[in-house]
Amino acid sequence: MTAQIPLTQDATGQANSGRRDVQVLSIAADTTAMRSRSWQRLRFEIEYALEKGTTANSYLIRGNRIALFDPPGGSFTQAFLAALQAEIDPAEIDYIILGHTNPNRIETLKALLPLTPHATIVCSNPAAIALQAAEINAPIQPIKGGTGSDIDLGQRHHLQFILTPTPRWPDSMCTYDSVSEVLYSDKFFGAHICAEATYDIHRDTLLEDQRYYFDCLMAPNARQVETALERLGEYAPRLYATGHGPLVRYGVSDLTQKYHQWAAQQQGQDLSVALIYASAYGNTTTIAQAIARGITKAGVGVISINAEQATTAEIQEAAETSAGFIMGSPTLGGHAPTQMQTALGIVLSAASKTKLAGVFGSFGWSGEAIDLLEGKFKDAGYSFGFDPIRVKFTPDANTLQACEQAGTDFAQQLKKLKKAKAPRVTASSVEKAIGRIVGSMCVVTAKRENVSSAMLASWVAQATFTPPGFTVAVAKDRAIEGLMHTGSSFVLNILAEGNHLRPMKHFLKPFAPGEDRFAGVDARESEDGQLILNDAIAYLACEVAGRMDCGDHWVIYATISGGEVMDINAKTAVHHRKTGTHY
Repeated sequence: MTAQIPLTQDATGQANSGRRDVQVLSIAADTTAMRSRSWQRLRFEIEYALEKGTTANSYLIRGNRIALFDPPGGSFTQAFLAALQAEIDPAEIDYIILGHTNPNRIETLKALLPLTPHATIVCSNPAAIALQAAEINAPIQPIKGGTGSDIDLGQRHHLQFILTPTPRWPDSMCTYDSVSEVLYSDKFFGAHICAEATYDIHRDTLLEDQRYYFDCLMAPNARQVETALERLGEYAPRLYATGHGPLVRYGVSDLTQKYHQWAAQQQGQDLSVALIYASAYGNTTTIAQAIARGITKAGVGVISINAEQATTAEIQEAAETSAGFIMGSPTLGGHAPTQMQTALGIVLSAASKTKLAGVFGSFGWSGEAIDLLEGKFKDAGYSFGFDPIRVKFTPDANTLQACEQAGTDFAQQLKKLKKAKAPRVTASSVEKAIGRIVGSMCVVTAKRENVSSAMLASWVAQATFTPPGFTVAVAKDRAIEGLMHTGSSFVLNILAEGNHLRPMKHFLKPFAPGEDRFAGVDARESEDGQLILNDAIAYLACEVAGRMDCGDHWVIYATISGGEVMDINAKTAVHHRKTGTHY
């Protein structure tokens, strides 16, 4: 059953256009999924950047006692409660099981509890503390780990709780129903994508979204993710009932192996950054997430530390062993939280003064906490990898892109410092031979809403006749990479021999995070809003049809929907290199 619902406002307070509904269906014996779906993203978060919509998945198990899993966030409150009341009398619910808490979910919880007078909330101990602070008036059963905390619902439904904390979600908890063999995986194994398919039937195309979700949410917490995977590995689920996106039925084993592989890749990086933060309302966490995404996409690991949960030893070890550190804090009552002040003292005493530093934070009025961090690091003699990032209230899409670019710049500086210290090595004969592969000199431009980017590209080759298509290699640390996922539009601008130096120099120069790459560039918009360089000899209007992970680059396969030769007499500029070790 699918219930259509009226449009409401999203979590940013802006009205959404586009379809929303609640999909209700059986997924196992006595088990119902209630999938609150939106075909638009609901808030400005880095993992929503693909704009493929999202689902907030909730579940009902009806044994002798009834359990409701993970009511959705406030964007879906009214629709979810209507669908729930059409499915069951909420007063019959015995347990409300929470995989994690946040202000958005608590909003729905406060609306739900008057309808469930006999329900006990089951959650991790950190979540219980958060609920008490939010003045939730209901019995709470905190799960503290170990044995003896299982719940028998009857009708052979037996729930086992697995604590899976990460710095971003210190209260994270998964639940396993040993009879139906369903793992309620909360944030693990999800994807922010909305589609008619309930399950992962399109595994090949879905994998890109699952990988992006992992890179945004899990990669900065790779060590804790691996620990969680080890705990989950003690069970044998046939289905992952995810918190977001399609339920995983057909790729349980494959996706689990991918998570192990991706986490190992992150932990295997030879450079790492300690990212230490606290967050009052989630905004500082969102900024931290974007910075971490920029660092990890540049091939540098992140040691993510939530100062509100971490021990002194954990902070000290990260400060001592990382190549650089970044600290972020909200401002509460004109001050940094006590936990951040403590962490600051540990970092100042443990981190070598030769290490690169970074500062960020969010605030509602004046931002004194950011000033404190910046001032202390300046006084101690640290160099900064980017200018302090100050965000008032909730970061928007442009701000998050700038934060991601700041993280990438930080990582690239660490790599340059390491390279400068390494002994110079003469290029091998093979590397010199690779350099003899030539390519057309082009500029790739991409725009989505108010976010635009560009890069110089010469690793371009025609790939197909029907449909007309080509491949272009995009380094993972390029700012434009986030605008070139499957389904995205972009333009390939082909430069003219003898007239390529000006655009080449412009797009080769380093840009500050968030800087307009088209300032002073002669460009016009295409019919679909993409940017065409007037200095180009020709252009091709393209759409990303697929991506292949190739080490430090993505190979993008694009199909061509249009184009034009603007100078029929000019020749294409060609890029010659002496070695294949750099562009």
